[in-house]
Amino acid sequence: QVQLVESGGGLVQAGGSLRLSCAASGSIFSFNYMGWYRQAPGKQRELVAAITSAGTTDYADSVKGRFTISRDNAKTTVYLQMNSLKPEDTAVYYCNFRTIGRFYWGQGTQVIVSS
Repeated sequence: QVQLVESGGGLVQAGGSLRLSCAASGSIFSFNYMGWYRQAPGKQRELVAAITSAGTTDYADSVKGRFTISRDNAKTTVYLQMNSLKPEDTAVYYCNFRTIGRFYWGQGTQVIVSS
């Protein structure tokens, strides 16, 4: 079993920065996909950023140029550096790791951006 533990959320003023982390533990496989999603109240969960095992990254248009996804060399921890935060970035952020045929989700970490 794989567990994903997120950290780094919190309350920040607009224009500020936060760095989220998501670390895997347990029966760790070689993840071929590591991503961050978010869900705001009353909205569907959406992709924020993702990175593949080859290092290819993908970002939602709304965060391009402000957020950066990265991972450690062991490929068991993924980070999301969030700069120039806006109130519309307020949401619960979830990490998502994938291997062939399996999805894993973190428990979520709250990010609140005040105006």
